[in-house]
Amino acid sequence: MNAVGNAASRPGGYPRAEPCLLALNAGSSSLKFGLYRPRAGAVECLLTGEAERIGEPDSHTRAATVDGCRRLSEAAPVPDHRAAVARVSRLLADWQCLRPDAIGHRIVHGGLRLREHCLIDASVLEALHAACAFAPLHGPAAIAVIEHCAEHFPSVPQAACLDTCFHANMPSVASTLPLPHDLRAAGLQRYGFHGLSCESIVQQLAKALPERLIIAHLGNGASITAVRAGVSIDTSMGLTPAGGIIMGTRSGDLDPGVLVYLMREMALDPQAIEALVNHRSGLLGLSGASGDMRSLHKLAASSADAQLAIDMFCYSVAKALGAMTTVLGGVDMIVFTGGIGEHDGAVRTDICGRLSCLGVALDDARNRLGHGLISRDAAGCQVMVLPSQEDEQIARHTGPLCGLATSTDSTHEPTARQA
Repeated sequence: MNAVGNAASRPGGYPRAEPCLLALNAGSSSLKFGLYRPRAGAVECLLTGEAERIGEPDSHTRAATVDGCRRLSEAAPVPDHRAAVARVSRLLADWQCLRPDAIGHRIVHGGLRLREHCLIDASVLEALHAACAFAPLHGPAAIAVIEHCAEHFPSVPQAACLDTCFHANMPSVASTLPLPHDLRAAGLQRYGFHGLSCESIVQQLAKALPERLIIAHLGNGASITAVRAGVSIDTSMGLTPAGGIIMGTRSGDLDPGVLVYLMREMALDPQAIEALVNHRSGLLGLSGASGDMRSLHKLAASSADAQLAIDMFCYSVAKALGAMTTVLGGVDMIVFTGGIGEHDGAVRTDICGRLSCLGVALDDARNRLGHGLISRDAAGCQVMVLPSQEDEQIARHTGPLCGLATSTDSTHEPTARQA
């Protein structure tokens, strides 16, 4: 049987006439993937998976079809992103899935030149290479995946779905850095990130979208975004994804004098400073043990440093939520999302316990369930937990960009163009 197979043998049993989309979300050492079927105004997920710890001896690839017919859990070397793309291609063939008609990529940073979702061509690739200076953890991996997809899926159109796009129209008072004009003209500004995650929250809320919303995307990377009527007006991250609140291994905002001191007095070069603020700081730096919140909870009873890391994280998030409330002139709803935001009830309790002045009051039973509404009915500010659906958002954008039969809710999303 060929790689396409018959309708009965493929996940979902859908006919060949219906197009499908491959959504790829590349991290520095991971590749998340999903196969989607476009529907009017939506997308239907067919399978999802992830290659984890790429380049490490304990690489692992997981995948499953939504209908439950196929599952994969494979401990095997995945030496680089080229191998990860090859594994995805082989998986689609082995499972007799359809060859994708379009491929969409999550792009963390498009720099000053790319501020809208777009089809990928030579000029877009050139802009992505230039933007790697702003996102060295994410940019090279995404570019590698794009280039390898061109080898494994020749002639299939590819789209760049930008995390910065959701924040592209922030007012100048929020996006401008207090630097001389020549530096600002060179692209030094506050871009904001986790945009696809924020878009997915707006999409899920739909008609329940409040006027004044704050999205707390809390994971290894973390950010707080103020959203008015579905539009980002401020966010905690800045020029790079290293800014803002405390994160797993990233410092978040620092006094610039700290970096000057490290260069002048401790002779750290740019590479050493980059490694410090991106890989050795945040929860890991504070605890001296781990950047993973789950590990810190286990260590907290016997480690004052681990407890301090948890406390400072929650304090940092609560302070940022208070600041965004001021930006919005009040808050109607706070949504927690991301790995910590969705799964760590203790962290949510700590953060929300600091926000009673904003009308926040959690319902303990709802918070333990950790999905949907978790605040009390009489609370002045609703608090919800919703999943981050970045890959679905990639698929929603990729369909229209590549001319496939799907559409997005244009009310809250910038108009896409071909770069």
